[in-house]
Amino acid sequence: MAEETQKPEAAAAAPAEEVVVVEKEEEVAAPVAPEATDAVVEEKQAEVEAVEETKVEEKEAKVTQSASFKEETNIVGELPEAQKKAFEEFKQLIQEALNTGGFSAPPPSPPAKEKDAKPPAEEKKEEDQPPAAETEEKAPENVETEAPASVEIKEEEKTPPPAETPAPETVVETEVVVEKVTAVEDDGAKTVEAIEESVVAVVAPADEKPEETASSSVEPEVVPKDEPKEAEVPPSPPEEVSIWGIPLLADERSDVILLKFLRARDFKVKDAFTMIKNTVIWRKEFGVEGLLEEDLGNELEKVVFMHGHDKEGHPVCYNAYGEFQNKELYQNTFGDDEKRSKFLRWRIQFLEKSIRKLDFSPTGISTIVQVNDLKNSPGLGKRELRQATNHALNLLQDNYPEFLAKQVFINVPWWYLAFNKMISPFLTQRTKSKFVFASPSKSTDILFRYVAPEQVPVQYGGLSRDGKQEFSDADAATEELIKPATKHTVEFPITEKCALVWELRVVGWEVNYSAEFVPAAEDAYTVIVSKTRKIGLTDETVISDSFKTGDAGKIVLTIDNQTTKKKKLVYRTKAKPYSD
Repeated sequence: MAEETQKPEAAAAAPAEEVVVVEKEEEVAAPVAPEATDAVVEEKQAEVEAVEETKVEEKEAKVTQSASFKEETNIVGELPEAQKKAFEEFKQLIQEALNTGGFSAPPPSPPAKEKDAKPPAEEKKEEDQPPAAETEEKAPENVETEAPASVEIKEEEKTPPPAETPAPETVVETEVVVEKVTAVEDDGAKTVEAIEESVVAVVAPADEKPEETASSSVEPEVVPKDEPKEAEVPPSPPEEVSIWGIPLLADERSDVILLKFLRARDFKVKDAFTMIKNTVIWRKEFGVEGLLEEDLGNELEKVVFMHGHDKEGHPVCYNAYGEFQNKELYQNTFGDDEKRSKFLRWRIQFLEKSIRKLDFSPTGISTIVQVNDLKNSPGLGKRELRQATNHALNLLQDNYPEFLAKQVFINVPWWYLAFNKMISPFLTQRTKSKFVFASPSKSTDILFRYVAPEQVPVQYGGLSRDGKQEFSDADAATEELIKPATKHTVEFPITEKCALVWELRVVGWEVNYSAEFVPAAEDAYTVIVSKTRKIGLTDETVISDSFKTGDAGKIVLTIDNQTTKKKKLVYRTKAKPYSD
């Protein structure tokens, strides 16, 4: 889901606007009467200036909208008036397409021979219209020679002209030579028809009909008698089209979907309609509905997976590209075209299942936060990975608009930052506003900015772990900052008989940790719960501990940071009743 690079259509939008202005300037330069020249020029210049001012205002409005970091409303009634109008026009276009089958894939193009052949009705229309430039050029040559290559000319018997006609005229009849090539035969027939028409116009009086020839090329031009019966066929019912399990124009949920396509095309109605039409056709051709039922295996479940929600309730999707350092997994995924095709189908299937769990009500959550872990990523040197990724990104960008609330890149190497700087000018401001980059040392802090620690997987610095644990993702954690070269303490008060449990971790560790129970009674002794020990970066991910007591007091945790760097501490606790 790679989002929305500037499409060639979008990139060409600005030049198209310039062309419109140029056309109006050309109109100003058109020749006019000398006495009206000044007035016309002033009027046209005023119109051009008004158009340019309007366009400047529209561009400023678009820039302001694109620079917004907040998601826009999906309630139609809260949209600005211009967007409401575009939305209604968009719905009208979709309804017309549903009524006329406009979302069906176009039929395959006919063979070349069938393309050259034209139905009789079309030939009749061409006879009624003025001859094309090509025919006009050929007609004089045929009149002079009276023997084109594709036909034979025979002279009919001369008929006595009416008394008022000074001299008789010759009417010619054409016969098609069967031995000639079909394309030449058609061209020849059309040329002779044009000649016949010009001759008859001179010979036939106003009150008489021209003689009917026995030419075989003229007879097929008669309109079939059965043609009017087509109007008697009852209209077909509107086409039923669904996207992500939601029928178009069915209810307010489809409004949310339509707004996604409109926003992806800056509320340009025709562009948005082209996009949604292409998406519907692609989904039919790709077989998305049937894809949901396919069993494509679970070999990639550690590469792409959903886990938890961000602080605003968006589901979070993690992409761990470092898993492809496993040569066997890489070869099984990208080894040949068939395997790359399977990977693409698996990725689309995964996204489709994730999208169908979203809430498409106007006030619901219908977007995803995506976290891209570039640690140990194979990089741009792997051609097969690059090809498969680009193909997938193009499909996601063209057919899954506005599904990303935020795109977070963590453990970003220096080369990726350089690559992003090169492609940044080609990204829209709206797209760039969703991108966040974090170096390896800042990745966890950046993640915690958007996702709570209890929702972040343990491998990314959080507390969320698989399997049965004392705490769940619903148990909130507390974040605190440990200053360099200081001892930081955390206290958990105990007021009644209970079993107190806690878990904590320090991002980057390299600290000393200890825990003790200090009773409230003055004559009681302090109880050491956990002796002081140094914890390195790879020693432990999360410390889980507990203490049972029937006395009032407090648990004191001590974290000694002897380094020159600040440390992030994350912890949570709860009391459980117990009996002796």
